Amino acid sequence: MIPLSVPNLKGNEEKYVLDAVRTEWVSTGGGYINQFEKNIAKYLNVEQAVACQSGTAGLHLALIACDVTCEDEVIVPTLTFIAAVNPIKYLGATPIFMDCDNSLCMDMEKLEDFLQTQCDIQNDKLVNKATGKIIKAVVVVHVFGNLANMEKLVELSKKFGFKIIEDATEALGTYQLNNKKFAGTFGDFGVFSFNGNKIITTGGGGMIVSNDTKKLNYIKYLSTQAKDDELNYIHNDVGYNYRMTNLQAALGVAQLEQLENFIATKKNNYAIYKEETRTSSEIKLLNFREDIRPNYWFYSLLLENETPTNMINICQQNKIQVRPIWGLIHEQKPYKNCEAYKIEKAKYYQKKIINIPCSSNLTKEEVLLVVQVLVKG
Repeated sequence: MIPLSVPNLKGNEEKYVLDAVRTEWVSTGGGYINQFEKNIAKYLNVEQAVACQSGTAGLHLALIACDVTCEDEVIVPTLTFIAAVNPIKYLGATPIFMDCDNSLCMDMEKLEDFLQTQCDIQNDKLVNKATGKIIKAVVVVHVFGNLANMEKLVELSKKFGFKIIEDATEALGTYQLNNKKFAGTFGDFGVFSFNGNKIITTGGGGMIVSNDTKKLNYIKYLSTQAKDDELNYIHNDVGYNYRMTNLQAALGVAQLEQLENFIATKKNNYAIYKEETRTSSEIKLLNFREDIRPNYWFYSLLLENETPTNMINICQQNKIQVRPIWGLIHEQKPYKNCEAYKIEKAKYYQKKIINIPCSSNLTKEEVLLVVQVLVKG
């Protein structure tokens, strides 16, 4: 079986985890948590990072820090994993769905059109004319390790006054070439995931980054049950059990040490896939943006004539794990009544794309075997 995306645990993971076990710091206290936060902040060149239990938890906390309430709306992509949107519902707020561009990330031209034609500025607040509700934030997702058009989004944020939360859960290590600015560091908050299929893993876990240390300290406070007096159990806010464990962080410290090697391997395998499928008229490997260094997390295969279901079945018969892209969120039952603005390209790509094996421990021989099956169809 050639898996889609599995962890690569060949560094210091066992050493650090055993150290955490032997010193008996295994829960939400311990040196590895602090070390992992410092190492991530240094790698991304940000002021501070706060570790949490998942990327979803990180998005929830970031939305709270942006003062999103049940009275507000948040603009989101429809072509993404549903965890990017669900935290908005946790707060009782309402998502507005936006189309993707050819990078599979949010279409900033359509976003600008929506803001200019469907919204007003009232008392320095961005208001949706159709609902009268304030649009507090945009959650932008860097899909499959690509980078959304963040320069345009930052420009729009300054003009229209909304907060930016970057869902960089798939894009750790991706950066813009002209300034080496990393995904997750353009907006007000960036959120990362270390789930088992991500480019580095802590089994489960996430990280929130920002240069607003006051807000991040508030996020850390909320993530540890909002303890104002730990001895006497005084809590002045509603907190959450969202802190990463020391065992998870021990894995993370070891994984981060290998991140650049993982990216180099994934880049090489992507190049092999690209070359071997170059002459095919049936399948096409989607490009990453040319002005970025992607982390090459997932490879997107565009099927010109074949259906995803048929290709997935063929791959399964040959013991190759592939997957379809997500179902569009605005079409999902919990979100069918939400506003969706000019969704076009997302509908096209949703019917045409599958993801193919991309693990950082994938060998050249395995890549060639996958290509052979894909080309033969």
